[in-house]
Amino acid sequence: MRTHQLVQSWLEEQLSAGRLAVGDRLPGERTVAEQLGISRASAREGIRVLEAMGVVRAGVGSGPAAGTVITANPGAALGAALRLHMASSHLPVEDIVQTRLLLETWAAAHADASAPAMEDAGALLGAMDTSALDEKEFLRLDALFHVALAEAAGNILIGAMMSSLRESIEGYTLQLTRNLPDWPVTSARLRAEHRKIHQAIKNDDGALAARLIARHIEGFYEEAGI
Repeated sequence: MRTHQLVQSWLEEQLSAGRLAVGDRLPGERTVAEQLGISRASAREGIRVLEAMGVVRAGVGSGPAAGTVITANPGAALGAALRLHMASSHLPVEDIVQTRLLLETWAAAHADASAPAMEDAGALLGAMDTSALDEKEFLRLDALFHVALAEAAGNILIGAMMSSLRESIEGYTLQLTRNLPDWPVTSARLRAEHRKIHQAIKNDDGALAARLIARHIEGFYEEAGI
């Protein structure tokens, strides 16, 4: 077993046994190394891998913010892995579209109209109405809107998966806008569709929201020639 796997297994045991929890600080590198029978450098390497996975956050300096704190950010590792696979063209576009449809239609169907994320989604709709937005900024706000809808469904893992997926395809989606015949017309249509989806959820009509978001996703990729 590799060193970082030893540290990961040790932390899993500590969490499962209730000896550590989210928000707690990890013991120092020397203590971890002694408990696992490895070098301090190896313990440091293992903790850095955990940090890259979004499991811990390393603080700097002294005081309350110092030390390595256990966090819960599953989207960090997912996003990094997906970006790498996108860069190496290991993720076919068709797979991306199908995954989005699966995640987002489920999320729209189960979104809670009273969830705080719905307020965030409403604010993002207003921000997207700004006429001075370029394609990049519009798509950034668009991605945040879709993630907010997913978070409104209340499933932490679905929200994390959506966040990491949208982040990983942001650059690719921007490239697709070059294939669109008329960006102002497309952006106006997307804004109108966003509002209909948002309103369907506010009306507690999850079935309609799921149908609308499916047409919304498919329509964009079709218009972009996918």
